[in-house]
Amino acid sequence: MVFHLVLLKPRPDLSAEDRQLFIAAFDRATREAPTVRGVRVGTRVRHGAGYEAAAPDTADYLAIIEFDDVAGLQTYLRHPSHVELGRLFGTMLTGAFVYDFQMNGLDPGIEGVLDA
Repeated sequence: MVFHLVLLKPRPDLSAEDRQLFIAAFDRATREAPTVRGVRVGTRVRHGAGYEAAAPDTADYLAIIEFDDVAGLQTYLRHPSHVELGRLFGTMLTGAFVYDFQMNGLDPGIEGVLDA
């Protein structure tokens, strides 16, 4: 499996209408692209842990989009509905970080990852 992780922070002056436009574009992109296997979206939680003070304030939301393989991710990225979503990223967000991770079938534990 390949996981497409997106950390994002909307512009603080974003109108309710623009927020809905962005949400609708995200929904379309993840529903219309045939290679998407799963989607999870979450809100950042702050609970007083020491690392929170050191972390930059660059993300309020996390989206995790799952694919069978890299080819599926690439199909999604080229899909017209994702192209539109990408356009909105540039106008509606103050920042975003995007990372892709290959997950192996069996969890090798941290030792297996660091040995690779």
